[in-house]
Amino acid sequence: MTTKAELVFIPSPAAGHLISAVEIAKLILNRDDRLCISILIMKLPMDFGIQSYIESLSSIPRLQFVDITVDEKTIAGFMSNKETFFMNFIQSHKPKVKDFLNNSSFSRSNSRLAGFVLDMFCTPMIDVADEFCVPSYIFYTSNAAFLALCFHFESLKKEHHIDTSKYKNSNEELTIPGFKNPYPSKFLPRLITDQSVMTTTFFDLITRIKETKGIMVNTFTDLEPLPLQSLSVPRIYPVGPVVNLKEGGHGRNSQSETESIIKWLDDQPESSVVFLCFGSMGSFEIEQINEIAIALECSGHRFLWSLRRPPPKGQIGLPSNYENVEQVLPEGFIERTIEVGKVIGWAPQVAVLSHPAVGGFVSHCGWNSVLESLYFGVPIATWPLHAEQQMNAFELVKELGLGVEIRMDYFKDFHGNDENVEIVGAKEIESGIRKLMTNGDENEIIRRKANETKEKCNAAMKEGGSSYASLGLLIEDVISNIS
Repeated sequence: MTTKAELVFIPSPAAGHLISAVEIAKLILNRDDRLCISILIMKLPMDFGIQSYIESLSSIPRLQFVDITVDEKTIAGFMSNKETFFMNFIQSHKPKVKDFLNNSSFSRSNSRLAGFVLDMFCTPMIDVADEFCVPSYIFYTSNAAFLALCFHFESLKKEHHIDTSKYKNSNEELTIPGFKNPYPSKFLPRLITDQSVMTTTFFDLITRIKETKGIMVNTFTDLEPLPLQSLSVPRIYPVGPVVNLKEGGHGRNSQSETESIIKWLDDQPESSVVFLCFGSMGSFEIEQINEIAIALECSGHRFLWSLRRPPPKGQIGLPSNYENVEQVLPEGFIERTIEVGKVIGWAPQVAVLSHPAVGGFVSHCGWNSVLESLYFGVPIATWPLHAEQQMNAFELVKELGLGVEIRMDYFKDFHGNDENVEIVGAKEIESGIRKLMTNGDENEIIRRKANETKEKCNAAMKEGGSSYASLGLLIEDVISNIS
C-alpha cells in the first residue's frame, strides 16, 4: 500500500480565507492521490459564515474537517483588548493542534505527516510544525503585489529601522519592488502605517512567513509578472486564480431569491448592467447610500445593487439584509428606477459576474472578488474599504489597466468605529460608473484587457498552464518531505 502524505491546513477563521483554502485543497487532492488533507477549523465568537459553508460541502475523498474550537470562556478573556484579540485567539489554539496531531485517530493507517499549510495570519503555528519536525507552507490568499509590499516594508522597519508610521497621510510617492509606477503612500494599508500593537504584530507575521519552505500565492504569472519576479525567498508558487465557482452555503439567499436575481438579469441586454457589491464585510451608512442612489439614477445605466445593513456600531460582524430597503433609499427611488435597476440583499456574486448581462463591477477590491471578476472578464470600478484593498485598487487601475477609479484612497475602519468616514459624492460615483460602462476609447481598452485576462485565467489553470505547473512543483516538494 502506497504511503500517503498528509497535509494539515490551518486557515484564518473568516469565510474569504477559509473558502480559498478549501478550494486549493481540492485542487491538490484532484491532482495527486498520494495526498490527504485535514483542515483544522477555528471559530470566532461572531458568525462569519464558516459553519454554513462547511455544511454545504459534499464529502470529498481524502479531505476531512476537524473542529478545534477553544472554549468560550477562554475566548471571552481575550475580548477586552481588540488589538491583541486575534493573535491571542490564534495562539490559544496551539494546544488543540498538538492534541490533534498526537491523537492516534489522526494517523490514517497508511499516511505520514508531510507539512502544515498556514494562512498568513496563522504563522504562530509554525512553532507546532517545528515541534513535529515538518515544514510549513503558506497559502497566501492575497496577491503577489501585496506580498512584495509587505516584504519591502518589513525590511524597512526591521532591517533599516524606519518608522513606517511617517507615511500615514503623507503625499510622498514611493518606489517599491514589483511596482512599475511610483506608489502613493496615502494608499498604504493602515496595518503598515499605524502606530499600534496590531501593526507590530503584523510585521512579526510577515517576518515569520520568511521562515516557511514555500508560499502558494493566489495569482498567476501572466497577471503579476513584476511582483512575482521581485519575490525569491521563500520559494513562490503562483497557483491561481483559485476561485469558488459554486459559492457553497455561506450565502444568505434562498434558492428562489437567487433565481429571481438571475431571471432579472436574463431580461437585460448583454453587458448593460453595472453590478455593485462590496464583499461580505461591506456596508454603508444612510448618507452614503443616498449618494450611491443619486449616482445610479443620474447615470442612466442598468444596475444590480447589493445593499447591506451595517452591523451595530462598534461591533465586528457581518452585514445583514434589510427587511425593507426603501427605508434607507431616497423617497421614490425604487419606483423611478424599476425599469432599469434592482436592489437586492446578499448577492450570489459568481452567478452574477458570470452572467452575460453584466458589463461592469463596482467593487471593494477584495482579492477574491477581483479574481472572480477577472475570471469572467468583467472590468472593475474601484471603491476599497479595508485591509489591503486600496493597494489592490491601485494595482488594477495603474499597474494592470483593468479598472477605473471611483476612489482609491477611501478607508473605512474594520471595527466600525470611524465617526468621520468621508462621504464619496454622487458626482464622483456617477463619473466612475460612466467611465466603466459608457463606450469610448478608454472603456474599449479596459474591456479588451479584461477579456484577454479572462483567457489567461483559464489558460493558467489548465494542464500545461503556468499555475498548473507551479502546483505540480509544490506537490512534488510536499511528497519529498516523506521520502
